[in-house]
Amino acid sequence: MAFAELDDVRLHYRADGDPANPTLVLSNSLGAALDMWAPQIEPLARHVHLIRYDTRGHGQSEVTPGPYTIAQLGRDVVGLLDRLGLERVHFAGVSMGGLTGQWLALNHPERLARLALCNTAAYIGPPENWTSRAEKVRADGVGSIVDAVASRWLTADYAVAQPELAASLRRMLAATAPEGYAAACLAVRDADFRGALPRITAPTLVIAGTHDLATPPAEGRFLADHIPGAQYRELSGAHLTNLEDVQRFNEAVLTFFGETRAP
Repeated sequence: MAFAELDDVRLHYRADGDPANPTLVLSNSLGAALDMWAPQIEPLARHVHLIRYDTRGHGQSEVTPGPYTIAQLGRDVVGLLDRLGLERVHFAGVSMGGLTGQWLALNHPERLARLALCNTAAYIGPPENWTSRAEKVRADGVGSIVDAVASRWLTADYAVAQPELAASLRRMLAATAPEGYAAACLAVRDADFRGALPRITAPTLVIAGTHDLATPPAEGRFLADHIPGAQYRELSGAHLTNLEDVQRFNEAVLTFFGETRAP
């Protein structure tokens, strides 16, 4: 277990693979922790130096007072890279992690070699949904939204076929600190990169899920259409395609990040 002490937050992270290889940083979705990347660790760590971290307010990272902003979460990544002595990395983020990746690509392009935006969007609205969700969590706890949120992470059929995975995801979400979850809801609410996408210069892969209700394929195609040269892949699954269409997700990511030997 490793922690990085940044200026105003303590981040939990884990490293796998050979540090001599190019580094790939993985960023979790809202309400999840770094364990959400479990099916990616073994296949990816054979080829890259893998860094997973718990976003501020999530997992074992420190829960600081909110509201958070995506810029704040992006600066956390820059601070983590600085602490680890990593100048330039690949980055892959799911949902909220994808918003963080867009901010990094726009504000610190020199730190990113390649970018994978997975099950995310340039803008995830409407804003009132995030405001009301944050208020509910602060009033009633994260447990009050577990059913509604976790039901969108996997398709219903896959959740039935993989009950242990579905149960573990519900536990992960329920264990998220209410303040961290609510504060991050407001970060997602206020993020809007739609007009800035053409300024992203990092080679980008966009992954969408056919049955994703939170960030549907149309949002992924918007990203791919507006980021110069971006590649688009649509996988089978709902919001967490890295857990539902594991083999094709891993193949897509490995192929994309394997197109360059070093970041």
